[in-house]
Amino acid sequence: MIIVRFKMRCQTAKVDRAIEVLNDVIGPSRALPGVLNFDIGRDLSDPDCLIATEVFEDPVAMDAQESLPEVGAVLAALPGLLAAPPEATRFHVSLAEPHMS
Repeated sequence: MIIVRFKMRCQTAKVDRAIEVLNDVIGPSRALPGVLNFDIGRDLSDPDCLIATEVFEDPVAMDAQESLPEVGAVLAALPGLLAAPPEATRFHVSLAEPHMS
Protein backbone atom coordinates (compact mmCIF):
# COMPACT_ATOMS: atom_id res chain seq x y z
CA MET A 1 0.00 0.00 0.00
CA ILE A 2 1.19 3.50 -0.82
CA ILE A 3 0.03 6.68 0.91
CA VAL A 4 0.81 10.07 -0.56
CA ARG A 5 0.39 13.27 1.46
CA PHE A 6 0.44 16.37 -0.73
CA LYS A 7 0.28 19.74 1.06
CA MET A 8 -0.29 22.95 -0.89
CA ARG A 9 0.00 26.50 0.51
CA CYS A 10 -2.17 28.61 -1.75
CA GLN A 11 -2.10 32.31 -2.38
CA THR A 12 -4.82 33.71 -0.10
CA ALA A 13 -6.76 35.29 -2.95
CA LYS A 14 -6.62 32.06 -4.99
CA VAL A 15 -7.66 29.42 -2.44
CA ASP A 16 -11.21 29.20 -3.82
CA ARG A 17 -9.88 28.69 -7.35
CA ALA A 18 -7.49 26.00 -6.10
CA ILE A 19 -10.43 24.21 -4.46
CA GLU A 20 -12.38 24.34 -7.73
CA VAL A 21 -9.45 22.88 -9.69
CA LEU A 22 -8.77 20.17 -7.11
CA ASN A 23 -12.44 19.24 -6.84
CA ASP A 24 -12.37 18.11 -10.48
CA VAL A 25 -9.86 15.34 -9.71
CA ILE A 26 -11.64 13.76 -6.72
CA GLY A 27 -14.39 11.81 -8.53
CA PRO A 28 -12.22 10.37 -11.31
CA SER A 29 -9.52 9.42 -8.79
CA ARG A 30 -11.92 7.66 -6.44
CA ALA A 31 -13.44 5.72 -9.35
CA LEU A 32 -10.17 4.01 -10.29
CA PRO A 33 -9.51 0.42 -9.25
CA GLY A 34 -6.86 0.27 -6.56
CA VAL A 35 -7.48 3.79 -5.27
CA LEU A 36 -8.52 3.00 -1.71
CA ASN A 37 -8.99 6.59 -0.51
CA PHE A 38 -8.60 9.98 -2.10
CA ASP A 39 -9.39 12.96 0.11
CA ILE A 40 -8.59 16.65 -0.03
CA GLY A 41 -9.13 18.87 3.00
CA ARG A 42 -8.22 22.22 4.42
CA ASP A 43 -5.75 22.71 7.26
CA LEU A 44 -7.94 23.97 10.12
CA SER A 45 -5.12 26.06 11.54
CA ASP A 46 -4.14 27.59 8.17
CA PRO A 47 -7.03 28.09 5.71
CA ASP A 48 -4.57 28.80 2.87
CA CYS A 49 -3.27 25.19 3.07
CA LEU A 50 -4.96 22.28 1.34
CA ILE A 51 -3.87 18.69 1.95
CA ALA A 52 -4.50 15.72 -0.31
CA THR A 53 -4.25 12.27 1.24
CA GLU A 54 -4.15 9.54 -1.36
CA VAL A 55 -4.12 5.81 -0.56
CA PHE A 56 -3.26 3.33 -3.30
CA GLU A 57 -3.32 -0.44 -3.30
CA ASP A 58 -0.08 -0.57 -5.31
CA PRO A 59 2.16 1.40 -7.69
CA VAL A 60 -0.03 0.46 -10.65
CA ALA A 61 -3.03 2.22 -9.08
CA MET A 62 -0.91 5.25 -8.20
CA ASP A 63 0.44 5.48 -11.75
CA ALA A 64 -3.07 5.18 -13.19
CA GLN A 65 -4.33 8.00 -10.97
CA GLU A 66 -1.35 10.21 -11.75
CA SER A 67 -1.97 9.74 -15.50
CA LEU A 68 -5.55 11.05 -15.34
CA PRO A 69 -6.09 14.15 -17.50
CA GLU A 70 -7.65 15.84 -14.45
CA VAL A 71 -4.38 15.41 -12.55
CA GLY A 72 -2.54 16.98 -15.47
CA ALA A 73 -4.91 19.95 -15.34
CA VAL A 74 -4.29 20.36 -11.61
CA LEU A 75 -0.52 20.20 -12.04
CA ALA A 76 -0.71 22.79 -14.83
CA ALA A 77 -2.81 25.16 -12.70
CA LEU A 78 -0.90 24.88 -9.41
CA PRO A 79 2.06 27.17 -10.21
CA GLY A 80 -0.32 30.12 -10.61
CA LEU A 81 -2.23 29.28 -7.42
CA LEU A 82 0.44 28.38 -4.89
CA ALA A 83 2.35 30.69 -2.56
CA ALA A 84 5.15 28.14 -2.02
CA PRO A 85 6.31 24.86 -3.54
CA PRO A 86 4.08 21.93 -2.53
CA GLU A 87 5.25 19.37 0.03
CA ALA A 88 4.82 15.76 -0.99
CA THR A 89 5.63 12.63 0.99
CA ARG A 90 5.16 9.03 -0.13
CA PHE A 91 4.73 6.35 2.53
CA HIS A 92 5.07 2.63 1.81
CA VAL A 93 2.84 0.75 4.25
CA SER A 94 3.01 -2.98 4.87
CA LEU A 95 0.08 -3.26 7.29
CA ALA A 96 -3.14 -1.34 7.75
CA GLU A 97 -5.89 -2.08 10.26
CA PRO A 98 -8.84 -0.22 11.74
CA HIS A 99 -7.76 2.29 14.34
CA MET A 100 -11.00 2.33 16.28
CA SER A 101 -13.62 -0.38 16.55
